[in-house]
Amino acid sequence: MPQANEAGSDAMNHTAVERKSDLELVVTRTFNAPAHLVFEAWSNPELFKEWWVPKSAGLTLLSCDMDVRTGGTYRLVFRHPAADLPMAFFGTYQEVTPPQRLVWTNEESDQGAVTTVTFEENAGTTRVTLHERYPTRAALDEAIAGSAEALPEQFAQLDAMLAARS
Repeated sequence: MPQANEAGSDAMNHTAVERKSDLELVVTRTFNAPAHLVFEAWSNPELFKEWWVPKSAGLTLLSCDMDVRTGGTYRLVFRHPAADLPMAFFGTYQEVTPPQRLVWTNEESDQGAVTTVTFEENAGTTRVTLHERYPTRAALDEAIAGSAEALPEQFAQLDAMLAARS
C-alpha cells in the first residue's frame, strides 16, 4: 500500500500508512508534544472523544468507555446515518505502560487486530507508531479499504487537539 498523507509535506504533519506484510499495517506520525500529553490523548476518554472519530466519516460517537489499564476493557459505540443500528467496537488492554506503550485487542469479530501503539519522545516531540496485526490477509484488506483510510485524518485531528492544549 502506498503511503498516505494529508495536506502538507512537513514531516511533523505527515502520517505514513504502510502495509508491512499480509497481516501487518503500520502507521507513524510525529507530534509536536511530549509523550505524556500524547499518551494522555489516547488514554483519557474525554480527550480521546475529541479526536478519534474522523470528521469526514459522518459517524457519531454515542459512547466511549475506556478502563485504560492492563486487563481493562474499552467499548466504543458509533452511529452512521446509513446504518440501521449502532456499531460497537470493543476489546481488552493487554498492556498499558504510560507514557510509552498501549496494546489492545479488537474483539468485535474473530477478524479483529491486535493493536500496539508506541510513544517515543525526542526533544519535546513524540513519534507515534501504531502497529496492527490481523489474523488473516482478508481482514487486513478489509481494514485498509475501510478504517485505515481515515487514520491520516484522525492523526491530523489529534495534532490539532494537542496544539490547542499547548
